[in-house]
Amino acid sequence: MRLLVARNISIIAVLALGVAFLPRGGDIASAVFTAITMAFLAVLTLAVYGASRSNSTTLLALPDSRRFVLYSALGLIVLLVAGSSKMFDTGLGTLAWILLLGSAVIGIWLVWSEAKSL
Repeated sequence: MRLLVARNISIIAVLALGVAFLPRGGDIASAVFTAITMAFLAVLTLAVYGASRSNSTTLLALPDSRRFVLYSALGLIVLLVAGSSKMFDTGLGTLAWILLLGSAVIGIWLVWSEAKSL
């Protein structure tokens, strides 16, 4: 067990040394972080697509006003993810981001709870 922990710590240390001392190491770390973020967002998109395909009958059974709320909330979340770096630059932007995300989540939850009761 201790050997496994020592191995993991040494891997992290070697990676940290590469970022700290190699030329343009910070840029490479940024690129890797961006690639991981893009992969996460792609998987998230595929999960939403799969959920919408498996629940297409339920989505079509919703009234137009509820579908509008659902799609608007999902669109708001996409915009919040896209603009998060700019919004987190200020305290007011962070507060607005949190409030907008909360309102989108509440909208999705209300539509989902109404759809389950149909």
